[in-house]
Amino acid sequence: MKTKQTINIEKIKKDFPILKTITYLDSGATSLTPEQVLEAMNNYYRKYRSNVHRGLYKISEEATEAYEGVREKVAQFINAHTKEIIFTKGTTESINLLAYILTKNLKKGDEIVLTEMEHHSNLVPWQQIAKEKDLTLKFIPVTEEGFLETETMNRMITSKTKIVSVTHVSNALGTINDIKTIAKKAHEKNALVVVDGAQSAPHLKIDVKDLDCDFFAFSAHKMLGPTGTGVLYGRRELLEELPPFFHGGEMISEVSFEESSWNELPWKFEAGTPNIAGVIGLGAAIDYLQEIGMETIREHEERLLEYALKELKKINNVIVYGPLNAKNRSGVISFNIQGIHSHDTSTILDRENIAIRAGHLCAMPLIKSVLNEESVCRASFSIYNTKEDIDKLIQGIKKAKEIFKI
Repeated sequence: MKTKQTINIEKIKKDFPILKTITYLDSGATSLTPEQVLEAMNNYYRKYRSNVHRGLYKISEEATEAYEGVREKVAQFINAHTKEIIFTKGTTESINLLAYILTKNLKKGDEIVLTEMEHHSNLVPWQQIAKEKDLTLKFIPVTEEGFLETETMNRMITSKTKIVSVTHVSNALGTINDIKTIAKKAHEKNALVVVDGAQSAPHLKIDVKDLDCDFFAFSAHKMLGPTGTGVLYGRRELLEELPPFFHGGEMISEVSFEESSWNELPWKFEAGTPNIAGVIGLGAAIDYLQEIGMETIREHEERLLEYALKELKKINNVIVYGPLNAKNRSGVISFNIQGIHSHDTSTILDRENIAIRAGHLCAMPLIKSVLNEESVCRASFSIYNTKEDIDKLIQGIKKAKEIFKI
């Protein structure tokens, strides 16, 4: 039997000084950042602050080497080729970019398939372009248990389907979707598969080749890195064919007053001066995660989920949304206390120095139309969380119930 790996929590907590003053349970929104990532970014600003790909002087070459070195780290992290890695501002920009360039040649009646559990960032861009081009938008339903309805999905993906864009892990339900099965069905109909990996990249071992997706997007700030930095993976043969979305700067190969030609991959999609420090920070964050090991992180998270789900189940009037088996979900638990608004619950927990998310979680259609709630509470975990953090959450929930006499 495989021995479960454990995380050295005491060592990790030293890298996140803010944890001395707060119980942080909102990593699904944005994770905390360890000292090592901050130091890597500060070193860039202090020691070799310069632009990349342009200067022939020493510190510019050093910056370029550091920046492009991260591209190699990201490629290894998700099992891709370096030319398939495009740096963006985050998952939202990555998906917007894809929405515009992938629909360029679509025509009236062509179909785009999403799911009912999508974050706004993987819904609104497709929605708006579908309206503009008179495309058909379909949504794979979600079951009461928080899973996608497989049979409905099989009927929904047809020969008219051109794009299937789905979240790998639901930011509201925590559900881990079976991307390989979805990709197989989509590819049988010659549709492209886009995956929102914002909630999976920080918690699961990602292999884009094994997932068989065409595009995969994620953000640094949810995986211990800085804000304003993200990644778009795309199959090389597809990226070669697609036109750039942003123009100017280093995405240019040659320019005359009449015509322009584009740089080779991946720089064809990276116009202007990039977020150099942010990318360097992303590289340091990947180093940090890799040192622990993604399988170890997943095992740690599963133990937290099992414990949290068990303890929440003991409390009357608490509703938990999504799969109830830790194996089927990532480190997100959305819940409500019947009779207490989520904002009130969040405020009471904040007074106890416990940070959670409350609201529609940028998944308003799911919360309102599927769960039939106005808002929910969400506790989300990362490598620095412990069972003691969950105990504090449970005590905070009980305190909220006492205050409201529930």
